[in-house]
Amino acid sequence: MVRSAEAARRRRRVKVWGTRLALVVVWLVSWELTATYLIDPFFYSKPSAVGVRLVEWFTAGTSQGSIWEQILVTLQESVSGFAVGSLAGIVLGILLGRSPVLSDICAPFIKAANAVPRIVLASLFVIWFGLGLTSKIATAFILVFFAVFFNAFQGAREVDRNLIDNARILGANRLQILGTIVVPSAMSWILASLHAAFGFALIGAVVGEFTGADKGLGLLINRAQGTYDAAGIYAGMIVITVIALAAEWLLTALEDRLLKWRPAMSKTEIQI
Repeated sequence: MVRSAEAARRRRRVKVWGTRLALVVVWLVSWELTATYLIDPFFYSKPSAVGVRLVEWFTAGTSQGSIWEQILVTLQESVSGFAVGSLAGIVLGILLGRSPVLSDICAPFIKAANAVPRIVLASLFVIWFGLGLTSKIATAFILVFFAVFFNAFQGAREVDRNLIDNARILGANRLQILGTIVVPSAMSWILASLHAAFGFALIGAVVGEFTGADKGLGLLINRAQGTYDAAGIYAGMIVITVIALAAEWLLTALEDRLLKWRPAMSKTEIQI
């Protein structure tokens, strides 16, 4: 019985990955043929040209230097903005979620700040902090903060009231309740927001580099745009996508480790 279930899971995995691979191949082949015979590859590029650009970047380097240096700079900006923004969002979200008075006081200010087009702030950050890492970290921070804050806030409010009342009856103080009930209960909400938050951190770093920088993947894409190098733009997008997928894998592993107490997902459920 166990062997048959394992075999069924293996067949399903092969089927899923085979279908995914087939879809990618069909997409790339259709793009290559379309760009060769129907549309102008100067504007739309094609997979073969993008592949050549990627090989060139990882062997000979880019116009801005080593591709690894550009990746490292963008990663530094993204990870720093992600870490600081997530920490601030979690702390403030839980604090306001557990304090109705503070929540009522801060609500209009938070809503007003959330309504500001945050991408536009990248230009201000470049003026305030210059072309270095700080302006990019600030842009990533502001995008990550609100994504995490609202989930942490809602997670703190959704805590089972009976659990808190029982803990108080047993003599738990506010700090103990926060650490043993509120934070663990809100963790599912918080971890769910972190998956999207790192994507926002990457967006913030790249947009900041696009606005003004001396290094980074966003700068490479900006230079490629300025020279009508469509293949360079796609190549930059692919590198950023690979980074985002690697971060998603790490966050999923972290989530599985922190939330071992959850009931195991049924193998028949659809996973994305």
